[in-house]
Amino acid sequence: MTEKSRSNFEPEPQAPARAAYEAWDDEQEQEKPIVPLTRAQAERLFGPDVGRASSVTPFRVVGAQVLLSLVATLAWWLLSASPRDAALSAWLGGMIGWIPGALFALRLRISGDRVSVGSLVTGEAIKVATTIALLVAVAYGFPGVHWIALLITFVLTLKVYWLAMALK
Repeated sequence: MTEKSRSNFEPEPQAPARAAYEAWDDEQEQEKPIVPLTRAQAERLFGPDVGRASSVTPFRVVGAQVLLSLVATLAWWLLSASPRDAALSAWLGGMIGWIPGALFALRLRISGDRVSVGSLVTGEAIKVATTIALLVAVAYGFPGVHWIALLITFVLTLKVYWLAMALK
């Protein structure tokens, strides 16, 4: 087919992708190899406690999430026009945040030293499925839900992970 007879809808012929890959591969070979940090360099960058194990455990994170859920429930009860429904919605939102985390932490404890990438992925899948199931159960099972209270408490409960990473 000549250039003149080709329709506007046919794709233009492309150069083989191998040439682009080979160019990328050549660039990679020219870079310096990655050298790990020495202990002294790591301590200078991250502080003297760089090798210390974290004191934040999954169950401590879940405990902090439960505590935050209780505080948020109390706040919604004190500040809402309909305190009973808002507080219950906030508590349910917190539970939707911490119940899947508790299941994941329990799964980690049961697996002990046999934790693998596959078990972590499975645990995360269980967390996602549990979260969706709980949201659907609340949507259908609790007609007086205050969605703002539920969702704000749910998001705050999830943010405890960031606080736990900062406190390491």
